[in-house]
Amino acid sequence: MEKTYKADCGRYDRMEYARCGNSGLLLPRISLGFWHNFGESDDGDAGRNMVFSAFDRGITYFDLANNYGPPPGSAEICLGRILHDHLKPYRDELIIATKAGHAMWPGPYGDWGSRKSLMASIDQSLRRMRLDYVDIFYSHRYDPQTPLEETMTTLADIVRKGKALYVGLSKYPADKLKEAVEWLRKMQVPVVVHQVRYSLFVRDPETELLELHRSLGLGTVSFSPLAGGLLSGKYLSGIPARSRAASDSPFLTPETVRNKQGQINALHEVAFSRGQTLSQMAIAWQLRDDRVCSVLCGASSADQIQENIGALSNMRFTSSELNRISEILG
Repeated sequence: MEKTYKADCGRYDRMEYARCGNSGLLLPRISLGFWHNFGESDDGDAGRNMVFSAFDRGITYFDLANNYGPPPGSAEICLGRILHDHLKPYRDELIIATKAGHAMWPGPYGDWGSRKSLMASIDQSLRRMRLDYVDIFYSHRYDPQTPLEETMTTLADIVRKGKALYVGLSKYPADKLKEAVEWLRKMQVPVVVHQVRYSLFVRDPETELLELHRSLGLGTVSFSPLAGGLLSGKYLSGIPARSRAASDSPFLTPETVRNKQGQINALHEVAFSRGQTLSQMAIAWQLRDDRVCSVLCGASSADQIQENIGALSNMRFTSSELNRISEILG
């Protein structure tokens, strides 16, 4: 018979938390993303152990989307099973977030940001996760074909119906983000966070979005901090046989690895001098900026989660380190 999970009583001493924008919500500086490794074909025991390991180390924010898997929906089913069987006593200690806005089911209503699509999506997600509500429900991307008022009014209604506590937005361009926040605040709905792709290799948010988030009172949650695995440390000596870049992934190609190889190795040298792995330094580099309240990290093992959390032990960078990183990145 499977043992009943009991959370480690020292979990909150192992994590730092930051306020999400101007809201009352605190998020762990490192959160767990369910984009990969929680699908139908993945090892269920491994997924469960990663969730337990994360929570035992103070990671309280679990980030999903309706289409995470594969197949779509299976990551939510996986978490729903873990919540129901093991984490039900801890529900009020967790921030569960999901999203809708990318292709999920066939036909014209299984994608984007119409009222029809979002209302169906939240109900499906709640059923898969066996929850009455999620803490944050995100519009996963801006829909240029649907009036922004329709999308935002739907998100507001989802909160008013008690199906979500907060609204989040993801990957919105700056002008549409400002307009969306105006709509939601006009309706007195708590919109608290915007998600952006951000890493040492993808620094677009620094141009405008990070400061815009601060001016709007939004928290910044970043995803893909390891640039699809480029900064994971796996590619220091080339392309391993079972790596993402070797598996015809659309998210990381062998050509990209080869083009970045020199920078990867040079950044590794900086990390080594700091007493960190490359992945730890990549995460710490983001967390040094107080505009980033939480970094979403995926994982393939409990050991990887522990390594990621190790980034918290050294988040300060000297001016010479930052100058060297800038020099490497060009």
